Amino acid sequence: MKLTTFSDYTLRVLMYLAVERERLATIPEIANAYGISQNHLMKVVHHLARTGVIESLRGKGGGIRLRHAPSEIRLGQVVSASEGNSAIVECLSDEPCGCKIRPACRLAPILVRAFESLYQTLDEYSLADLVDKPDQSNQLRLLLKQA
Repeated sequence: MKLTTFSDYTLRVLMYLAVERERLATIPEIANAYGISQNHLMKVVHHLARTGVIESLRGKGGGIRLRHAPSEIRLGQVVSASEGNSAIVECLSDEPCGCKIRPACRLAPILVRAFESLYQTLDEYSLADLVDKPDQSNQLRLLLKQA
């Protein structure tokens, strides 16, 4: 199992915003800190704003920031929303399936349960768990500024 790059970037943006809570951040600054594409981050930021996890302020002096305290942002919900509703295997999609063993296969429900377990485990943690220890937060801030 592998999370998409979109989910990876989503979590990185949230971590950045969590350690820089006292000010607005910009997409170019976050892209520079991580060495990743601004275009990819624009999509991530748009998704996070649309889902209400962050707020985006336009215009001169604008930027982005967390809409909620890091302790209120559950990792499972964030990853689930960023991964979307696509089927984890072909036979679970609404599209016609070419799998010949589908009528007798017991793999699909096991995979569904495994993904549910992943999201439940991630939901045991919040964004605060990733950044709220002062020494850890300071180290993250220093590493991100070295870019």
